[in-house]
Amino acid sequence: MKQSTSPQFVQLRADGVHVIVETLAEGLPRILHWGRDLGDLSDLDICTLYRTGGREQVTHLAGDGVAVGILPSPADDWLWTPGVTGHRSGADFSPAFTAAASEWAVIDDPVVAHRLTTTATAEDEGLALRLELELTRSGLLRMRAEVSNTGAGTFDLSSVDLTLPVPNVATELMDMTGRHLRERALQRRDLTIGTHLRESRRASGHEASVVTTVGTPGFGFRHGEVWAMHVGWSGNTRLFVERTNTGVTLLGGGELLLAGEVRLAQGESYRTPWIYGATGRGLDEMAGRFHQFLRSRPQHPSTPRPVTLNVWEAVYFNHDVDRLVALAKTAAAVGVERYVLDDGWFRHRRDDSAGLGDWYVDETVWPDGLGPLVTAVHTHGMQFGLWFEPEMISPDSDLARAHPEWIMAAGHRLPRPQRHQQVLNLTIPEAYTYIRDRISALVTEYDIDYIKWDHNRALVEAGDRTSRRPKVHEQTLAVYRLLGELKAAHPDLEIESCASGGGRIDLGIMAHADRVWASDCIDPLERQLIETGTSLLLPPELVGSHVASPVSHSTGRAHDLDLRAGTAFFSHMGIEWDLLSASAAERTQLARWVAAHKQHRDLLHHGTVVHADLVPDGLSVHGTVAEDAARAIYAVTCLRSPAVLPFGRVRLPGLAPWRRYRVRPLPPGDATDGNISYGSPAWWADGVELSGYVLSHLGVQMPALRPEHRVLVQAEAV
Repeated sequence: MKQSTSPQFVQLRADGVHVIVETLAEGLPRILHWGRDLGDLSDLDICTLYRTGGREQVTHLAGDGVAVGILPSPADDWLWTPGVTGHRSGADFSPAFTAAASEWAVIDDPVVAHRLTTTATAEDEGLALRLELELTRSGLLRMRAEVSNTGAGTFDLSSVDLTLPVPNVATELMDMTGRHLRERALQRRDLTIGTHLRESRRASGHEASVVTTVGTPGFGFRHGEVWAMHVGWSGNTRLFVERTNTGVTLLGGGELLLAGEVRLAQGESYRTPWIYGATGRGLDEMAGRFHQFLRSRPQHPSTPRPVTLNVWEAVYFNHDVDRLVALAKTAAAVGVERYVLDDGWFRHRRDDSAGLGDWYVDETVWPDGLGPLVTAVHTHGMQFGLWFEPEMISPDSDLARAHPEWIMAAGHRLPRPQRHQQVLNLTIPEAYTYIRDRISALVTEYDIDYIKWDHNRALVEAGDRTSRRPKVHEQTLAVYRLLGELKAAHPDLEIESCASGGGRIDLGIMAHADRVWASDCIDPLERQLIETGTSLLLPPELVGSHVASPVSHSTGRAHDLDLRAGTAFFSHMGIEWDLLSASAAERTQLARWVAAHKQHRDLLHHGTVVHADLVPDGLSVHGTVAEDAARAIYAVTCLRSPAVLPFGRVRLPGLAPWRRYRVRPLPPGDATDGNISYGSPAWWADGVELSGYVLSHLGVQMPALRPEHRVLVQAEAV
């Protein structure tokens, strides 16, 4: 480990990313460059490029010529969003931090390449600060801050937002929006002067901008320069882009703290979540930095992701042991490797109006317990999973009647109910212990391999009923601790984060979960958009995508099996369909898709995710390319009726330009009967051999697909 104390300039370089930080004897570090690798630079080179890191002053107005640090401050004449806000009984509202020391280390670690740590004090205001800045081996920049109260009395901390500078060539903004059943839709606008603020008070809910991106005009998946930020936190968050009339552009973010949520007594500290920054040539390279980071972690799933059957849309609350056992037998026959029993197995849970918190097997439905089903599942060679919603409580439950004080509320009144449920206050030690012990006991009793961990209610007025203080921050930490303790007690247990389907998708929860449920909407057409947005943060093996029923539960649309299965094929594949109602022909075709997924999932779950930019009208093209670029699989989907037929050539991105590839349709995604308007191109039967350069820049003709149909093609180096 190479260390340097208080250097003037620190250079962090990894995977084509270069970060130049100026550390100051007085004041906090400033990032002078965050972007492409500039090569070997001496301190003289940096001084020549940036002088002292300041900017030319053209007026005498406040803020003009200010060099902005990671934690901007009014004490430095910064009059836009400040890094730290708070007060001590109305005083000490503008802390001026003076750096005490900075230490830079080159890390011998599979995840982190460089770490810069700075300690500082604001003596007049009685505060201390510790800043951590890390560059991962994937070129992902992350940072966090810890603020401590060293003065007498209580310091009320209102916000801590960390920022990263963006060059002025970034003039276009893209973030995400959405709702339940239509999450992470991308939206664009010009990046104008002002503050573009996105706050989420739903614990990283469905409408949250999971990744906010700025870039050069017209940036896409494969072109343009982009800079993006993500807040790795499962509570309330804020992300903003700030462009000033003095030429400064910043990406900023942090936890959104409720009024009075963090009150630091003398000696107490608050630490922010990790704030992540990713840059690259196009969205694919930017997203790839998140993907590589996640894959490099020691806790990243190392075994093949088991094909999963979830029984929710097959039975809903109508639990019948014989039917569920028959469903397990049928699932095993088509190649399912994990069987998940969803909502409805515990006491009083005949619909969604009661029972949450009563985590005991319902004796009226399961007189012999879950044992007969678990035995059947294991006998057929499958893992067994079980649904929980541990953070919630039904007012109509034995638990709520015994402990009404465990319900989160702003005071004596209860928040308005949602889905007949309230939030269980896990910051109360007795409530926390009850939930942990009940889940752990069931995992042990039934040899549970997997938990589907749901979270169906927003944390509205989420406070402690006795103290009347907000508790979203502490509740989030309690959930992390609960997940960690369960994993420690049951090392082989895997957990899915399913927050009302599509919520709470962030790198905070991914430190504890093994996959997410991308959306309750598994209409394969809607999933094209949902999973594209999700892919900007998460690699496909962490994203649950299931084969829907012939008629979608959420949209009422009907789609053929090849589109439904071909959509789930690339991710952590599963099935959400009553297979007992499927025909023999449908089960046979589904088994072909499951077998193909197993055959190719090593590539799909370890390769580089790519998307084509220049595609014919009505088409979507995405795929996965092996790390050594020797193989690739692409999906070509017709989203809507095109204005022009035939489509024209389709480009296949990500291939090595100097290699030659044989391109062929990939069974069972090669089917064209009923899927195309007229015959397939001449090469479809035997394949075609071309260079990676030609395939990436010119492409090949594809079948003239009908709307809402897709084909798969593979490219193999020859």
